[in-house]
Amino acid sequence: MAISSASGKVQTVLGLIEPEDLGITLPHEHFLIDLTMGGVYFVEPEEMSERAMAHRPVNLDNLWWVRYRTKDNLDNQILDNIDTAIKEAMLFKLEGGRTVVDQTNHGLGRDPRALARIARATGLNVVMGSGYYADSPATRDHVAALSEEVLAEDIVNDFTRGAGHTGVHSGIIGELGCSWPLTPNESKGLRAGAMAQSLTGAAITVHPGRNDGAPLEILEVLAAADAELSRVVICHMDRCGYSLETRLNLLQAGCFIEYDLFGFEGYYPARVALAEGKLPDTPNDLGRIREIQDLIARGYLSQILISHDIGMKVMLTSYGGWGYAHLLREVVPLMRVYGVTDDEIHVMMVENPKRLLTLC
Repeated sequence: MAISSASGKVQTVLGLIEPEDLGITLPHEHFLIDLTMGGVYFVEPEEMSERAMAHRPVNLDNLWWVRYRTKDNLDNQILDNIDTAIKEAMLFKLEGGRTVVDQTNHGLGRDPRALARIARATGLNVVMGSGYYADSPATRDHVAALSEEVLAEDIVNDFTRGAGHTGVHSGIIGELGCSWPLTPNESKGLRAGAMAQSLTGAAITVHPGRNDGAPLEILEVLAAADAELSRVVICHMDRCGYSLETRLNLLQAGCFIEYDLFGFEGYYPARVALAEGKLPDTPNDLGRIREIQDLIARGYLSQILISHDIGMKVMLTSYGGWGYAHLLREVVPLMRVYGVTDDEIHVMMVENPKRLLTLC
């Protein structure tokens, strides 16, 4: 059961709002994030010229290199400028967007006060994540030292008291970071999320490993911990390249699935994908649309979410990327060309996020 005062509402960084006020929603983004805290992808190059590229700030001179080596440049993996975040967020608002879910949590550089500033400056509804990227070097020892009950209490406090001493409240549990196979910390983080869900009525979002068995293992852990699977999101369908069978298994279990790399057109580093036992088969936007159309035809419209998962500089318009407005500006018109109806688009961008974010 959700805390009674919040039940039926949506918790934003500026307070509770009515679900009807959400409007067009991006359910998985990052305004501020430090992926280097995750520490799992960057490898120091041996070659001196490559090492120089790895440590050089992203600019027009090296953008060609960084686009194809997104995980190999440290500066690319840090979004830390509030003014840039405000400018980029306004592009989404000017296209008609109203709500953004910032999925940055413990282990990725969450900044509650900054998110509140972004919300005030833009007039957007901003929903903040909670929980742990449990095996990040920034949180690994902390998570290992605490029981899942204590971790769950930390998450609940984010909803009831606010994060730390900021007074800024979370509205969703996630994204809970997982890999393949699950580490003990990641399993603990999932169980803690399930416990917190039962006390807050919040949804859970999960970053899964790429192996086709990874999301199913995650659902097994959550189900055993009595999580409400209809309020669980398995993210990154397009990053992970799951088989149709895996995607259907997830949908049949009742959870949401999320295509959240719209705009990312096949530049995923092969080294990173191969290290997790998968080919780097990230689709382009049309490939995403066709997969979504197929799932809609199979009757799963009410379980599909779409977003960009912007978390690197090359994704921002300020650095030649597509930005938070890409779905509204480019993808929605393309969906219409390929026969996705306005009603179906409304369900994916308004109704499904509204159901997800309303505390039960």
